[in-house]
Formats: sequence, structure tokens, C-alpha cells
Amino acid sequence: MIRNEVFSCFVFYAVLLVIKMYIIAIITGQVRLRKKAFANPEDALRHGGLQFHREDPYVERCRRAHNNDMENIFPFLFLGAVYCLTGPSLSVARLHFLIFFLCRVLHSIAYLFALQAPTRSVVYSVAQIPCVSMAVQILMTVAAYA
Repeated sequence: MIRNEVFSCFVFYAVLLVIKMYIIAIITGQVRLRKKAFANPEDALRHGGLQFHREDPYVERCRRAHNNDMENIFPFLFLGAVYCLTGPSLSVARLHFLIFFLCRVLHSIAYLFALQAPTRSVVYSVAQIPCVSMAVQILMTVAAYA
């Protein structure tokens, strides 16, 4: 499988996306520590007391960015893997994967830095185009077997 150029291209972008998700999770944890805003009482006690068992707007922003990644990257991982099995051309597949990856990076930047609307919405929407395209191509490939 790894010798398949399309699949290898997909794996490259998929791993970058997973690393990006880890980075957002680490950022969220670091912001929690810096802002002393802990979701669990035991964590607050460990870092100064129950008064730090609280929410912080920027911690919540980081957490929402991470949740949004999970809501969008996990389906992409499934669609991309199955899409590779449909035999797409490398250049078209690479374009799908690259657009999604770049848009997700831009989406995280827009989320974390609270960029002016509609920046985040636009990059979110553009990232959905390759996902819809892959889903349609998968369905067209397997429709005869349904």
C-alpha cells in the first residue's frame, strides 16, 4: 500500500493533520496552565487551589479549535483513505489533500488568533470542497454495488 503514490501522498497529509491536532491540544494545555483555568478540581488543587477550577475564554477558544479539528479531520481521514482505493490521479488527489490541509491550518490560525469574521468560516467552507468531492467520487465508484 505504501508504494501506492496516491496513498503515500494521503498518508503524508494525514500525519501532518494529526500532528497539527496534537499541537492544538498542547497549546490548549499550555494556555490552561498559563491562565490557571482547569476543567477538573483535582488539576486545580494541584496547581494552586479550587479557585482555579474555572473557565477562561481563551482556554475555551483553544478547546473549541481542537474540537473543530476532531469534527473535521477524522471524517477526512476516512474519506481520504477510501478515496485512495478508487484510483484517482495523483495530481487530483494531491490537490484534494493539500487544499484540506492548508485550510485546516488556516482555520486553526483564525480560531486561535480570533481573526476577523468571516475568515474562519471561509476557510472552513473551502476545506469542505475536497471532502465533498471525495465523498461523491467514492459514492459514484461504489454505487453499482449498493
